[in-house]
Amino acid sequence: MAGLIKREDIDEVRQRTDIKEVVDGYVTLKGAGLGSYKGLCPFHDERSPSFTVRPQAGRYHCFGCGEDGDVISFVQKLDHTTFHEAVEKLAHRIGFELRYEDGGSGPNREDIGRRQRLLDAHKVADEFFRAQLLTPGATEGRNFLHARGFDRAAAEHFGVGYAPQGWDALLKHLRGRGYTDPELKLTGMFSEGNRGIYDRFRGRLIWPIRDIAGDTIGFGARKLYEDDQGPKYLNTPETALYKKSQVLYGIDLAKRNIAKDRQLVVVEGYTDVMACHLAGIPTAVATCGTAFGTEHIKIARRLLSDDGSGGEVIFTFDGDAAGQKAALRAFEEDQRFVAQTYVAVEASGADPCELRQAKGDAAVRDLIGTRRPLFEFAIRATLRRHNLDTVEGRIAALRESAPVVAQIRDAGIRPAYARELAGWLGMPVEDVSRAVGGATKRAAQQQSGGSGHGTGGGQGQGRPPGTAPGVAPLPPSAVLPSFNRPDPRDPVAAMERQALEVALQEPGLLEGETWLRFSEARFSTPAYLAIHEAIRATGLGLAGDSVRWVEQMLQEVPEPLRPLVSELAVVPLPASTADGVLRYCRDILARLFELQITRVKAEKMGQLQRLDASADPEEFQRLNRELMELEMRRRALRSDA
Repeated sequence: MAGLIKREDIDEVRQRTDIKEVVDGYVTLKGAGLGSYKGLCPFHDERSPSFTVRPQAGRYHCFGCGEDGDVISFVQKLDHTTFHEAVEKLAHRIGFELRYEDGGSGPNREDIGRRQRLLDAHKVADEFFRAQLLTPGATEGRNFLHARGFDRAAAEHFGVGYAPQGWDALLKHLRGRGYTDPELKLTGMFSEGNRGIYDRFRGRLIWPIRDIAGDTIGFGARKLYEDDQGPKYLNTPETALYKKSQVLYGIDLAKRNIAKDRQLVVVEGYTDVMACHLAGIPTAVATCGTAFGTEHIKIARRLLSDDGSGGEVIFTFDGDAAGQKAALRAFEEDQRFVAQTYVAVEASGADPCELRQAKGDAAVRDLIGTRRPLFEFAIRATLRRHNLDTVEGRIAALRESAPVVAQIRDAGIRPAYARELAGWLGMPVEDVSRAVGGATKRAAQQQSGGSGHGTGGGQGQGRPPGTAPGVAPLPPSAVLPSFNRPDPRDPVAAMERQALEVALQEPGLLEGETWLRFSEARFSTPAYLAIHEAIRATGLGLAGDSVRWVEQMLQEVPEPLRPLVSELAVVPLPASTADGVLRYCRDILARLFELQITRVKAEKMGQLQRLDASADPEEFQRLNRELMELEMRRRALRSDA
């Protein structure tokens, strides 16, 4: 086996990789002060952005759940890879050739990480299918696309391909590229019979299913021939790469527009995604053979920056019974979004692809433009299940629809829909409002007496005493007797924290006399004292390299304090310009040094008060001189600040 990656190469990959560019592939980041960025955390569900990235330090930290690390750990956690595989992936990204211990030249084919090996196999298969679409044998596939209004450019843009008829076209191709049968079994692209494995997709049109980073992780295949006994659509089964509950078709193409336009359009099929994008709705995605669920919502909310400041999610469903059922399932998940949710159903029941075929691109845009609030759709769907011509039917409809109105988040809209419901039922507004009010109260009681699981970020809930809102407590494993999280209400602790933020983020300011003063400063808060000692032990040798500076500090402090160091290294400083940061940092350091002078003065004053001046007049004069000098230094610091 190949040796370990050389330590200096790991450091080089970490230093040369822009952590913001990597994180941007998963999370929509926005500026949060000079040199800092914020977004919704990819590690937990939250409503307010608390995930902070500081490229200069090469680190991220979530102030909601406490997750933190560098670019390597981010890739490890999000892509579920080993440390070794994450470093190799990032090295490949920047075109850096890694060196290995014991004279190794890197992993050979058998040693490459399983995930990367699977991704490579999918990339080869993707290229194979796309090339096959241009062959004479793919005439039916091209006819299918043409009949639905998709030309060759559209097929190339979406990577549409063709799986040849027969049993082993893809199998032979991948074997020829050096893949073994045990490896191929793991891809989901092959089935297994008595004679071994064979192509899963045969004589079908193929869509590559890609993850948010643009890597192909599976395929969707559409039946073309009458003698094909399989289902109309056949997808890759669950594999190490492909988890259908976490996959949205088209997300790689739509993610930038979703983030920019604060809009997500959810359609039902691959051709619907194509039709929407080509018609001018580039925010469309589709689930892959499953309902739009919790994991999909997490992805959508991160891209939308779903923090209550806007955004919309639009579901399109077929007008048939199955489509209405799907819309109601979506309404059940509505409360997980802060963004407004809508539904768009074409009166004739046509899906976006059919609509574009029949009436053109404008009709698809009009469909999305005439969306209705999802709760209105849910209310009307509920009413349709009852005979409103009878008293009994209207009472039953009210009992079932009142809880639907009660679920509307906006308290200002809820009464308006109670009045609308009264009109639809032909009942007094007071009776309907009373029923909605009762349903609202029951829902609140159930929520307060339930398990306490919320859909937000949980900031400020269940927080230990003395922990500031928006700041996560140290993980349980990190709470040792001497390293409890400092009380943010303690002004001395707050001062020491700010000084460490400056030291970790702007070490270049700690030169010369400033470094001597900082080194001599006495920190009284145990956790901050340990970090201060780590900074002193490290010295300024790495101060010119922010990434290695913080990395070295993480190695110096006791392990329980590493999350706190990461937090201090990325928390945005309260300034929006370079000059503002410089002024703020100098002011904080001056206040720290002033605090130290005040402490020393207090000690000298105590000595002076205990001294008998008549017994030792020289000592008395010396202490007075020192007190005068300390006061002059304190005033000079304040003047400079």
